Amino acid sequence: MSDISDLETAILGLLYEEPYYGYQLEKTIEGWGMRNWTQIGFSSIYYVLRKLEKKELVESKLEKVEGKPSRKVFTITDLGRRTMREKLIDLLSWNKKLISPFDLGLAYLNYLKPQEVVECLENYLKSAQGRIKFLESSVKTQEELNAPYYVVALFSRPLACLKTEMVWVEKFIEKIKKEENI
Repeated sequence: MSDISDLETAILGLLYEEPYYGYQLEKTIEGWGMRNWTQIGFSSIYYVLRKLEKKELVESKLEKVEGKPSRKVFTITDLGRRTMREKLIDLLSWNKKLISPFDLGLAYLNYLKPQEVVECLENYLKSAQGRIKFLESSVKTQEELNAPYYVVALFSRPLACLKTEMVWVEKFIEKIKKEENI
């Protein structure tokens, strides 16, 4: 199997069902709200497409458009389909380590005063509340639209994780306050 990154997987997944040109990919990424669950910038789309083409996972051809410049349309290859399926099986089968900048902050929180740590964590809880509202609204919207279960999962899973994390942060704040007599 060709080793592909998560970013390459995101683009390859879009090409799995139909060919796209770069600008169409950007519009689809925006329309699906993909930037809520994957890190893909507009500027990286063409870079990733070139990488996929080098790996022979996609192929391109120029398409003439009357009155406009030609555009490059990308199509997934059979190797691309096999690679995508193998990557999906891997992604869905194994729990993988997640690296969070929050953990970096935890590693060095002893450089702050306990009261500062508590204030930071309370701010974190406030900011998480906004994300929770967004995710709850997104779940509701997707359910009202009768979106497929896997689309709803893109919002309900991070919602469940965030709610669990908030409980942990609240308990951690309590522990700091108790141990530091705040």
